[in-house]
Amino acid sequence: MVKCMRRVYWTEGLGGFYRGISASYAGISETVIHFVIYEAVKQRLREAASSNHLQLLGLMAAAAVSKSCASIVAYPHEVIRTRLREEGSHYRSFLQATHLVLCEEGISALYRGLLVHMIRQIPNAAITMVTYEFI
Repeated sequence: MVKCMRRVYWTEGLGGFYRGISASYAGISETVIHFVIYEAVKQRLREAASSNHLQLLGLMAAAAVSKSCASIVAYPHEVIRTRLREEGSHYRSFLQATHLVLCEEGISALYRGLLVHMIRQIPNAAITMVTYEFI
């Protein structure tokens, strides 16, 4: 790790440790979207659910739906962040990288890897939100 840190510092300077940070800040929007949708769906499902079993499934569904929506809207920041962190890349800033990806590869490039991301994130969100609600 120290060897890697030295290499980054000597080749790129202090700024090399902060590559992709602007895209990481854009990623905050995913959490905001997730919680806003989750709370709205949860409220509607709780009003309709009568038993604890239905509430459990409702909370899991609310988490799955909200995380899916949030991921679809905010996923491009993950792609841009990864591109910005590539060694020796020609990507310099969040906006410039987004523009280049769109021009060179099209909009579908901004969603490359989304399915794998969702396979990991949706169950995680469902478990996390249900655990939070019941604890």
